[in-house]
Amino acid sequence: MKFIPVNEPLLGKKELKYVTDCIKTGWISSKGEYINKFENKFAEVCGVKYGISTTNGTTALHLALASLGIGKGDEVIMPTFTMIATAYAVLYTGAKPVFVDSEERTWNMDTSKVEKLINKNTKAILPVHIYGHSVDMDPLRKLARKYDLYLVEDAAEAHGAEYRGERCGSLGDIGCFSFYGNKIITTGEGGMIVTNNRKITEKARLLKDLAHSPGKRFLHSELAYNYRMTNMQAAVGLAQVEQINKFIRKKRKIAQTYKENLKGVKGLRLPVEEKWVKNVYWMYAILIEKGFGITRDKLMTELAEEGVGTRAFFVPMHRQPVIVNNGICDKKTSYPVADDIAERGLYLPTGMTLREKDIVTVCNKLREIQQK
Repeated sequence: MKFIPVNEPLLGKKELKYVTDCIKTGWISSKGEYINKFENKFAEVCGVKYGISTTNGTTALHLALASLGIGKGDEVIMPTFTMIATAYAVLYTGAKPVFVDSEERTWNMDTSKVEKLINKNTKAILPVHIYGHSVDMDPLRKLARKYDLYLVEDAAEAHGAEYRGERCGSLGDIGCFSFYGNKIITTGEGGMIVTNNRKITEKARLLKDLAHSPGKRFLHSELAYNYRMTNMQAAVGLAQVEQINKFIRKKRKIAQTYKENLKGVKGLRLPVEEKWVKNVYWMYAILIEKGFGITRDKLMTELAEEGVGTRAFFVPMHRQPVIVNNGICDKKTSYPVADDIAERGLYLPTGMTLREKDIVTVCNKLREIQQK
């Protein structure tokens, strides 16, 4: 029985050619022409001036916040429904994450609940574009201007996604991306900060490379990090980003094929695309309603037995032991939407190597399980 994984990256001759060039020339560490080429090309794709590569998406977020001077005593407003790396990045700075519930249609942070959480300690709002669908950014932009706050996008799942014609990553002060193996653009591990702000760029470049003093290497006057991407990773990234439009078309085609083949299946809530966004469907995420007949977890088990890989939705931050046990969030605050979708949500295979017949197979398996 063939197993259909949740995700599989698409790597080809161009990636091999660029990496081979790194090996042949000896430029394999964090110096080499592919670093600059990748940073510049990715920034161009996002519609901004500057790109700063990092070791992964988590360090991109941490570096972004550190470059803004966010630290102990500060608060950063972010969604409770996200991957824990977002909260970790805030905690690494010494700041406190303040959580917001999701809205029901896109599962992104509910922007209507943000303003009441702003106080004198708030320094930034950190929206996360969940599963490839942009957050409604205009309300957050207004709040950032009104209260003089930084706006930092976690766009780890939203390479090439758009909001009102603008690319995710270009919508705030800084955008942060991940290039993990399951992302639309991958370098295996890796991340990127993008921004139009030269001062932020200079600070981020300094901090990511141990903050060597200008003109005096190995002399350091501030705490910094080793978050350098390798030239080989950047070589893969450049080959990938040169194909991003093809990859986005592939993701959107996968989503359309699922939509057509799951039409009429009771008890499934399919992902939406609001009229003001271009969803890149990083993962094809669905909710299991009561009408389906079995629970999300039971469905995942039965699909696995049929050779279909799935993943459950993120566990919200306010339910994470590392958050709760350290008193980081108020146990009395409720997040009903995030709790609900976390219990009922899963995503189906959405990898770049997925064929149309694989999607049809997945959909047929879903129907068969429901009809038992």
